[in-house]
Amino acid sequence: MPDKDSGPPARLVRVSIDTPRPWLASYASGVPHDIEPMTGSLLDLVEQSAARWPKAVALEFFRRTTTYAELEEQIARAANGLRKLGVTKGDRVALVLPNCPQHVVAFYAVLRLGAIVVEHNPLYTPRELRHQFEDHGAKVAIAWDKSVATLQDFPSDLALDAIVSVDLTRAMPRRTRLALSLPVAKARESRAKLTAPVTGTTRWDDLVSSRKLSKRHPRPETDDVALIQYTSGTTGTPKGAVLTHRNLLANAAQARAWIPQISAGDGSVVHAVLPMFHAYGLTLCLTFAMSIAGRLVLFPAFDPALVLAAIKKRPPTFLPAVPPIYARLQHAADSAGVSLQGIDIGISGAMPLSQDVIEPWEARTGGFLVEGYGLSECSPVLMANPVSDARRLGAIGLPLPSTECRVVDPDDETKVLGTGEAGELQVRGPQVFSGYWGKADATDEVFTPDGWFRTGDIVAIDADGFVRIVDRLKELIITGGFNVSPSEVEDTLMKHPSVKEVAVVGITQAGNEQVVAAVVPADPSSFDADALRAWCRDQLAAYKVPRRVVVVEDLPRSMIGKVLRRKVRDAITDRD
Repeated sequence: MPDKDSGPPARLVRVSIDTPRPWLASYASGVPHDIEPMTGSLLDLVEQSAARWPKAVALEFFRRTTTYAELEEQIARAANGLRKLGVTKGDRVALVLPNCPQHVVAFYAVLRLGAIVVEHNPLYTPRELRHQFEDHGAKVAIAWDKSVATLQDFPSDLALDAIVSVDLTRAMPRRTRLALSLPVAKARESRAKLTAPVTGTTRWDDLVSSRKLSKRHPRPETDDVALIQYTSGTTGTPKGAVLTHRNLLANAAQARAWIPQISAGDGSVVHAVLPMFHAYGLTLCLTFAMSIAGRLVLFPAFDPALVLAAIKKRPPTFLPAVPPIYARLQHAADSAGVSLQGIDIGISGAMPLSQDVIEPWEARTGGFLVEGYGLSECSPVLMANPVSDARRLGAIGLPLPSTECRVVDPDDETKVLGTGEAGELQVRGPQVFSGYWGKADATDEVFTPDGWFRTGDIVAIDADGFVRIVDRLKELIITGGFNVSPSEVEDTLMKHPSVKEVAVVGITQAGNEQVVAAVVPADPSSFDADALRAWCRDQLAAYKVPRRVVVVEDLPRSMIGKVLRRKVRDAITDRD
């Protein structure tokens, strides 16, 4: 099992940039080319906001609010409670929580001790959670009470020293808690979705009833590890990306620099509809929102009705999400007659953002909706479109300030490609991680000898510096010696009216990969797979046409809606 020294060695942080950056000319007005070098720790984000705006609302949960002064005090109390449980500098502490105020407090309380946060999806299966705990070796967990039983059922070699159980309802307004306690079926059903009885744990309320941690207690350093963030596992077994305070501070600063129209302390509102256990939601909600003294409105799961109720009260200044969320909100708002006017900025990631989503969204809100790009290994944001009329449809955007990128030949990475040529994207910047937890070989595989991180994405950069994704290098299908882009085939199939959704994967048979399409039909009763393949032959080169079309009811997706091609491939293989 990994010990405290299992993390990767620290990598040299580049402080100078020595490669051309043609994209700088396309930056929106007011966006700096570089950010200042990072100092301090993530704790400064909350403490500085609390010092300047103590009475400003930091968190809102079902309309119950917490000020920055109150948040800072709760963090100090929770940190002292964790100290009493034996948590010390360098320990890993697992968070197994949905979005809730306790999640924010727990995140910063762990960091206050110099310990390391490990984020987990509370809806993971026991097998998925066990794999991650085997990898990082945490002995203390702060968990949603509905996830506690899974942790308590771990085998003896993974047994935890302490579990802090969190009842989400305790963070709700008193009136809401009373309604949930009513002896009626609907109340019981709602309560059962939010909480469960547990034994053998330390209650969260007891943890935060501790005295405040002394200000003399040692604080974490800038280059200390802050977070182990597990990758999505779309191309293999998930690995723990090790992110330092410097990495996460830099990414929050890059986000602030990218949208200079949002200034700290101006009453900005950020809606946390993305799960904060995911890198995307973590940075744009847990760190960025705190850095601007924003009001972070928390939703334990995406529920259009709950989000619309919050929008009616106070529209978000900033709404990070994924395309399906924007589409569902538009539909729900239209159905309920709720205006979306006043939502200033939406930044979409994880999957392509289409004009069909952008145009109606911007018409309804009067704000911007732009696409961005990142990876867990990069804290996670690397690029975004300008928050201006200069944004480009179909592009993932421009590298953020202080970020370098280059495109290289996948077969010869010493050959840097020119404008418009497709190759593997490699990046450097202060947000790029130091490596995978306990996996030196895997770490070495993703870094070049001169320190560039290999993203595994095939991209092309145009003359203005805008980057467009071509495909995942690790998901390219090699059939008969030809490379096939799954995304290209998917885009073609989606143009056929009989296809509602599709995922294209490579299935190996007799030593050769075959192109296989998993299709969710628009109308299952009339779907004709042979007719679809015949149509494809007029649209694609012969080697790109799916050899098989497999009908499925739905496609497996991550918590933020991204299609998991690996699981599609596994399901088709199991059928065979």
